[in-house]
Amino acid sequence: MRSRILLSIGCALLTASALAQNTWDKISAEALKTPTLETNLQTLTDQVGGRVPGTPAMDKAIKWGLDAFRAAGAENVHVEPFEIQKSWSEGSTRFNITAPVNFRVRAVSFGWSPALERPLDASVVYLGAGTLEDFRNAGDVKGAILVVNTDLLKTWDDLFNEYLKAPPIVAAAVKAKAGALAFISSREHDILYRHIHTAHGEIDALPLLVIAREDGERIARLTASGKSLSGEIVMPNNIGGPLTTANVVAEIKGSEKPDEYVVLGAHLDSWELGTGALDNGCNAALVIDALRTIKAAGLRPKRSIRFILFSGEEQGMLGSWAYVKQHRDEMDRIAGVVIFDEGTGRATGFSIGGRADAEKALERLLAPLAGWSANTLTNDAVWGTDHDDFLLEGVPTLVANQEEANYLVNYHATSDTFDKVDMPQLKKHVAIAAYAAFAIADNPERIAPRQTRAEIEELMRRTKLDEQMKGFEAWDDWASGHRGRAK
Repeated sequence: MRSRILLSIGCALLTASALAQNTWDKISAEALKTPTLETNLQTLTDQVGGRVPGTPAMDKAIKWGLDAFRAAGAENVHVEPFEIQKSWSEGSTRFNITAPVNFRVRAVSFGWSPALERPLDASVVYLGAGTLEDFRNAGDVKGAILVVNTDLLKTWDDLFNEYLKAPPIVAAAVKAKAGALAFISSREHDILYRHIHTAHGEIDALPLLVIAREDGERIARLTASGKSLSGEIVMPNNIGGPLTTANVVAEIKGSEKPDEYVVLGAHLDSWELGTGALDNGCNAALVIDALRTIKAAGLRPKRSIRFILFSGEEQGMLGSWAYVKQHRDEMDRIAGVVIFDEGTGRATGFSIGGRADAEKALERLLAPLAGWSANTLTNDAVWGTDHDDFLLEGVPTLVANQEEANYLVNYHATSDTFDKVDMPQLKKHVAIAAYAAFAIADNPERIAPRQTRAEIEELMRRTKLDEQMKGFEAWDDWASGHRGRAK
């Protein structure tokens, strides 16, 4: 009897494995055709361009998403509006060193940085790394233009450190009543990019800039030679009242459990110095083409799949946060969330957000991805993209882990344009994304249950997500109950 039971189980596992492989074969074959992927992405980047919420370009991008989803054969295509408390766009930022020499410093404003009502003429103080000791050694910097160095950006860790180092420097500059704070670019060759320091769509407390590395290093050398520098900043940013933007949502309805669903998402918005190709236009196009791929392969999962293009990600994941708030009564019905947000470097697998309880199920479901070496799971949790508010609600999440490739040097930068996209690799990512979402949606059982607030807090401590959230000034939202699961 025991041998019969074991044989029966073995046959069932073999059958499930064969079905999974068959599904993967269908999806990957269809995804690699991608008749619309390149055209969709080129339209979004070259014809729409950079997409800041509240701008005409973002409105065009939302229409692009609606049209592309409908053309892909989606069901229930619609927008879900939400509000961001302030609108913002950059004015004509200028920064010049005026004494003892005169030269232009190539500069751009941080996003949601305040406007300078009049030109700021002030001393320019180079602060090295901007440590508390550097501030003490500088003495009185009230009203001054402060310049702080950064490390060259080479790895994912470098990028996270760039973000995590900024808040205490900004806080020290505000406390010292500085006139403005300029961060030297972490990229060489005059590459400029846009970051943001606020997290709720509010205007920052201090004018912040990014300046070209070569100009910043010139300032550092002049300071080291004993020169006292003066400069002028003009930064007439355009700031308005609340703006309305929207997430774009489409579906494939499930055949057996249509009220349960899996989310496959990416953010549609971008900064506008470039055209938002790697961050994150390529993955917005991927989400649409993943839907097309599943439909074209003739597949319908047991659960529904919701395909979501989030807005306001660059301002603090505001679109995904808004979606969670608008759909809080559905959190128990979400079986998983899959997010892509790292350009077109080769996908190696997924970060599963510290959910060890989902690991075995995902190892089995994602086994067909082994042929592309894309099935490695990392049991870490990171802050900084659209899975976060789902994780804070206890929903299992997967974020694609990708090699750096050319993503970092072009991140948020003037150089983030269509020509940087690795189209053959993006086609593979369409297959990986479509299969991962479909496999979770079609699995008879959920990959893991929804966690309670206490379980989420234990996950935060174990993965040190709590420390990341504190560094990104997001912890207070959780601690106050403003963000995340209540119980």
